[in-house]
Amino acid sequence: MARPVIGFIGVGLMGHGMARNIVDKGYELMVMGHRNRAPVEDLVRRGAREAANPAELARQCDIVHLCVTGSPQVEAIVRASDGLIASGREGLIVVDCSTSDPVSTLQLAGELAAANMVMVDAPLSRTPKEAEAGTLDTMVGADPQTFETIRPVLECWAAVITHLGPVGLGHKMKLVNNFIAMGYAAIYSEALAIARKNGLSADQFNSVVAPGRMACGFYETFMKWTLERDPEAHKFTISNAHKDMRYLANMANASGSVNAIQAVVKNAFAAMEADGQGDKYVPMLADFIAGMNGLDNPEK
Repeated sequence: MARPVIGFIGVGLMGHGMARNIVDKGYELMVMGHRNRAPVEDLVRRGAREAANPAELARQCDIVHLCVTGSPQVEAIVRASDGLIASGREGLIVVDCSTSDPVSTLQLAGELAAANMVMVDAPLSRTPKEAEAGTLDTMVGADPQTFETIRPVLECWAAVITHLGPVGLGHKMKLVNNFIAMGYAAIYSEALAIARKNGLSADQFNSVVAPGRMACGFYETFMKWTLERDPEAHKFTISNAHKDMRYLANMANASGSVNAIQAVVKNAFAAMEADGQGDKYVPMLADFIAGMNGLDNPEK
């Protein structure tokens, strides 16, 4: 059986590594033009072909990955006059790897089904480093047959693949996962500020937390900014974190869930973005909270 042709829209920080692993592992790959030409041109050099719009790409593909900022961008790609539905490509499988609003995901799944297309949500965990290495985590919402169809492609870029059940569950779990992560970021930032206000340095703080039970992989990358001023360790922006927390609040509202702690976490990122620092990375929240406490940065 011939291998499916794969499309990829959104070859940015995460998407480039994912797409590179797909083409390097022998799949025919189509990518869509992007304002940042460097990753597109790299993939073309590796054998990918470029399409001008989603409809053109979809007509030549069996499975299309989306890895964009969030639901507004996904909705535009699916619904536009030159979008995926407009391609008329029956049987197309659309794999949304973005962190999207599950309320939107389920609406799009219905629209795609009406066009004889299939929606899958397969959001990501880990960082651009793992994307380049092909060792991301993904949590997947798909019917069993579709999941088995796409699994070999997912294995090109993911080391841990968890099939949760029907479409929508991937994005729901991703938001819950990100709530935990961003909750850690808010707690670490506030704890560091309180420690420093009370005469403890960041190094002293780390000397106790790092070897103890409160440490984890997220803590390690988060603290690289405070301890080493390494901006590359955890490249996830404040604006993306705030967006994800808004999506989780929307999901909580839609399900009638109580989310008192999540609202506080969301507002930490809302405050930093409102201060004009949305393009900074999540570990830099520690500086913002320190500043709110009258502390200078950097300070170990």
